[in-house]
Amino acid sequence: MRMVDTIDVRHVLNAVALLLVVAIVVPFVVVGVPQLVGADHSFVVMSGSMQPSIAPGDVVIVSSVSPQDVAEGDVITFEDGRDLTTHQVVSIDTGDDGAPLFITKGTANEEADRRPVPASAVVGRVGLVIPWIGHVVLFAQTKLGALTLLGVPGVLIVVSELYDLVQARARSKEGDNR
Repeated sequence: MRMVDTIDVRHVLNAVALLLVVAIVVPFVVVGVPQLVGADHSFVVMSGSMQPSIAPGDVVIVSSVSPQDVAEGDVITFEDGRDLTTHQVVSIDTGDDGAPLFITKGTANEEADRRPVPASAVVGRVGLVIPWIGHVVLFAQTKLGALTLLGVPGVLIVVSELYDLVQARARSKEGDNR
């Protein structure tokens, strides 16, 4: 193999590795800082009420929206007591005070939700769904997850540095033997 072939393969492998890192890291950055994509919040979906379009473990990226700008068919996240729920708006009524009341439904559910959602409970409209990332986010919130996600890269860095030191030492000894 010629030196040019080796360099080309290395460049290609480095480019592929960089693309993989970006493809893996960018979704987590968006989840952690949704403002980078013009959103305000990110939430991990915990139930299957919106399947198949949004599954448990997916992350929804939510932008604040004026209740007057919410339309039928929009998927919104709203406060439901102490919980947050993400469901689709199936119709819009008007409350006694003239404010919109949203009738919502999980796409996997047979019937609409029992209680209409008042405009004041709307957190925002879902703009983006990132599949599976929520599983990693939830795992990272455990002790084992934090240890794994911090410890494994740390160990890999130490091993890589030790390997580089051994290689440098071997090259140094090779040079001394000439």
